[in-house]
Amino acid sequence: MARFTLPRDIYFGKDSLDNLKNIKGKKAIVVVGGGSMKRAGFLDKVVNNLQEAGLETKLFENVEPDPSITTVMNGAKMMREFEPDWIVAIGGGSPIDAAKAMWIFYEYPDTKFEDAAIPFNLPTLRQKAQFVAIPSTSGTATEVTAFSVITDYEKGIKYPLADFNLTPDIAIIDPAIAETMPPKLTAHTGMDALTHAIEAYVSTANCVFTNPLAMKAIDIINDNLEKSYHGYMASREQMHYAQCLAGMAFSNALLGIVHSMAHKTGAVFKNGHIVHGAANAMYLPYVIQFNAKNATALKRYANIADLLGIEYNSKEEAVEKLCEKIQALSTALNIPLRIADYENGMVPEDEFLEKLPSIAKNAIADACTLSNPRQPSQEEMEKLLKCCYYGQKVDF
Repeated sequence: MARFTLPRDIYFGKDSLDNLKNIKGKKAIVVVGGGSMKRAGFLDKVVNNLQEAGLETKLFENVEPDPSITTVMNGAKMMREFEPDWIVAIGGGSPIDAAKAMWIFYEYPDTKFEDAAIPFNLPTLRQKAQFVAIPSTSGTATEVTAFSVITDYEKGIKYPLADFNLTPDIAIIDPAIAETMPPKLTAHTGMDALTHAIEAYVSTANCVFTNPLAMKAIDIINDNLEKSYHGYMASREQMHYAQCLAGMAFSNALLGIVHSMAHKTGAVFKNGHIVHGAANAMYLPYVIQFNAKNATALKRYANIADLLGIEYNSKEEAVEKLCEKIQALSTALNIPLRIADYENGMVPEDEFLEKLPSIAKNAIADACTLSNPRQPSQEEMEKLLKCCYYGQKVDF
């Protein structure tokens, strides 16, 4: 028996933020990031709409990129003091993910973070509050997913929290908000969305409900990502919808080792973070080459090649050309093709090799690895990460 879970309501299109005026409740806490939503006027619009609905409103601001456990606990403390019956998160993946985790510790303050990080192990939420998610970026799709990614900076590890309880009650997909994204963020979030869709389609947990969502997302992204990057707002709107479709797919079909590797390399290097979407873009072609040794995955990658109009004489050639197409897209978006070239050599070779065994071990233990079509050994994961670092073809 399988399960397919989505938000109860998804509002989308121009002025969909105005649906906040219809919420019934007493108090709402609004969780937001560093200030872009305030500068663009969207935060005020959210607060005004909630107040028009009759809700007393409080702000939790300045959620950092890659939110920390400390931020989550501080937000949960504010929630316990304010006692909202609605949690409204607006912004990129970081404030929405942080708000989801805050929700857990608001309703269950005695829960340990280590227990919350066990996949699909949360107690029943909605005992105190319901959740609204309003994305400002077109990539994470956390507004429709059962996931939240929180960083433990002491360990240098990102933890994906996973539980259907975390699926928001309401998602508001207003394309006007996505128009504020700068080109680099557009590129990174767009490649994150593409990775979500491809990994969901080849996941061992894919099903008849997730497959069409994943494939439609790939189709829209193929047609619109590069134009969105160059500022074409009609394509920016389509990307905002495509990432949501990809999120619906992967929230139910789960993901694979592209995300496992991105989670475990994102915060581990001393000179800075590898941005999640850029990591996915770099790793995806190498993981496709690795997974294509699995016959079922090979066939499904060929299906994606068919969708994209790639001509080939064998399924193996289809995979090769699919990887070339993905890397050509990354190049068009000014994303490097290997870790060694990321941010002008931000990750030194000696540090990478020193940390490689632990990164590989942690990536294998990541929750996303379970649904990958080919399960890597420690040796294989280390070799795969080396291919991502040096830009070498995966032939094992």
